[in-house]
Amino acid sequence: MQTVENNLQKKTFPVTGMTCAACASSVETILTYTEGVKAASVNFATNSVWVEFENSLTAEDLDKALQDVGYGLILSKNTQDAQETYQKDHYKKVKKQSIGAAILTLPVFIIGMFFMDWQAGRWISLVLSIPILFYFGGHFFVNAWKQARHGKANMDTLVALSTGIAFIFSVFNTLNPEFWLRQGLSPHVYYEAATVIITFISFGKLLEERAKTGTGEAIRKLMGLQAKTLTILEGESERTIPIEEVKKGMHILVKPGEKIPVDGKVLSGMSFVDESMISGEPLPLEKKKTDSVFAGTLNQKGSFQFEAEKVGSETMLAQIIQSVQKAQGSKAPVQKLVDKIAGIFVPTVILISIVTFVTWMLIGGENAFTQALLTSISVLVIACPCALGLATPTAIMVGMGKGAEHQILIKDAESLELAREIDTLLLDKTGTITSGKPTVQEIAWFIEKEDEEQLSSVLYGLESVSEHPLAEAIQRYFQEKKIKKIPLSQFESITGKGVKGQLKETTYWAGNYALIQEVGITVPSEIATKADDWAKNAQTIIYFASENKVIAILGIRDQVKASSKNAIQKLKDQHIDVWMLTGDNLETATAIASEVGISHIKASLLPQDKAQIVRELQQKGKKVAMVGDGINDSEALAQADVSIAMGHGSDIAMDVAKITLITSDLLKIPQAFKLSHQTVRGIRQNLFWAFVYNVIGIPIAAGILYPINGFLLDPMIAGAAMAFSSVSVVMNSLRLKAKAL
Repeated sequence: MQTVENNLQKKTFPVTGMTCAACASSVETILTYTEGVKAASVNFATNSVWVEFENSLTAEDLDKALQDVGYGLILSKNTQDAQETYQKDHYKKVKKQSIGAAILTLPVFIIGMFFMDWQAGRWISLVLSIPILFYFGGHFFVNAWKQARHGKANMDTLVALSTGIAFIFSVFNTLNPEFWLRQGLSPHVYYEAATVIITFISFGKLLEERAKTGTGEAIRKLMGLQAKTLTILEGESERTIPIEEVKKGMHILVKPGEKIPVDGKVLSGMSFVDESMISGEPLPLEKKKTDSVFAGTLNQKGSFQFEAEKVGSETMLAQIIQSVQKAQGSKAPVQKLVDKIAGIFVPTVILISIVTFVTWMLIGGENAFTQALLTSISVLVIACPCALGLATPTAIMVGMGKGAEHQILIKDAESLELAREIDTLLLDKTGTITSGKPTVQEIAWFIEKEDEEQLSSVLYGLESVSEHPLAEAIQRYFQEKKIKKIPLSQFESITGKGVKGQLKETTYWAGNYALIQEVGITVPSEIATKADDWAKNAQTIIYFASENKVIAILGIRDQVKASSKNAIQKLKDQHIDVWMLTGDNLETATAIASEVGISHIKASLLPQDKAQIVRELQQKGKKVAMVGDGINDSEALAQADVSIAMGHGSDIAMDVAKITLITSDLLKIPQAFKLSHQTVRGIRQNLFWAFVYNVIGIPIAAGILYPINGFLLDPMIAGAAMAFSSVSVVMNSLRLKAKAL
């Protein structure tokens, strides 16, 4: 993903070589201090880094800065494919290392556990341990050395130190057993400890890599919607080209059953298109000339030609994918604190290990050295910060992915974390609670029955010239009734009131009550009463009149969405106060609010009034979410703590909002809040267990229980516990997938 603005590039790169949270911290630090880089944010769970850098820098420069420390960037036009290829290859490599280490470790473990005094067994263990440590586990030592050269440390440092010390001590005891025998001590060897640690940690990484691939499932599903090839029209001929070669303005042919490759407008033909993968709406939509079509949607039975208008990263599907990628790569506020802890964690653990060794040497008695060695190695092994580093990003990734699958796009992790704190929700009326598409609800004629059809044609002809949304509602009504329109002459639009036209010698008006008053037409009491009754039911009244009398009145209403009432009740069940803000009049607003169960109403508002209401509520200590779909809502959206845009609305509203609902279904709002609660709960569970694991594990590894019950933690068990902690955190995050919204 890449954007360019103000001579700055913003791009996400896949990162290679990261093995733990301390690595993520190192990559972030190195890039942040690289000249020309303005900001960098690493996500360990996605193995990616988002970088904001000057145009004078290239991606190769960033890669070079990381190469010296053992990391790297995947530089490819299609970073998603490149990253997936890297992850698959990396998974195969880790699998090979794990299986190879396990096969050779088994005999070493059996010898160490059951034949510890067998002299030949020591030599067999030495020979088998060399490929385990320095071939299947060689990357731990290579990466640790690269880190050490730059004064840094990470998980590889802990593994290399613990297994390396155990191996060197064991080799010394194998080659020089007399040294200890002269002192009356037994020359123990710990090949099994070193090799089992490598094997357990390798298997832990294997399970972790496998589980982490599950957290990116949403992106892969979205990527799977993209067409790989398309058919373009060149005169009378057709040609199939790869999706990468398509350009704006090309004429594209879509056949039955094909995915639409890019966004565009239909030129000819007709079909029904399944847009559920983007909009969430189940029914296929009819597509005819001038209608818009979107990349990733599925054409059904018909064929049509369309002109490409948005290609590559500009398509709606690409924007959705980029939003999810950026969101998954962003950091929740709690993660920034965790990153700082992880950055100083490894050096602290090494210090604890040294203190443990020295302490045991001073108080350990006749087995002091052996106990000092085992406990210091156990501390190094058990204290890996992986669980800590994975706790937040894995939960965020799964939460973001789950949101995307439910048509809820969350732009950053902070919004996902904040959404659970919302106690007040402000809803725009038109297009949010209502459909935003006015329809004629009722029509009452005050003429002879036989004249209705003729005058319907006159009204249709009069309104067909107007572009007002209410006029469009009347046009649709008569189209559905199969009424033929009669063109009128001397058409005139009267701003804010209605329209006027002439047929032969008769002048006709259609508009609001102010227009009827202006032209001096009297409204009989029975018509006025009916109009008042309709108005109380949130209908806008249009009067149709000739030169001296009212011919008909029409009640036009913006229908409340089917899901609005249920969604608002669910929000109340979540202890959220719901307000309705609208520019409409109070009478209409009250009727709509009463229908859906809203008691807080603000009507006749200007755009700046909505933002002011948000500010006033925030000053009272409320956590405010704003939901809107129009340009007039953008200021209030920007002011709110959490901003939610309806996906069918304006581009500006969607740009400002931190959460976008691709569908128009209001039920997605309580789902978004529930998702926030679930995700934050998952993060807290992960962090709790990651911290508890280290708080309990490190003292036990250091031998704190020895004076009480004589227990010393075997380094092998420490290695297994460390591997289990990382995997358990990832698996706990994946549990979010199964929870209902």
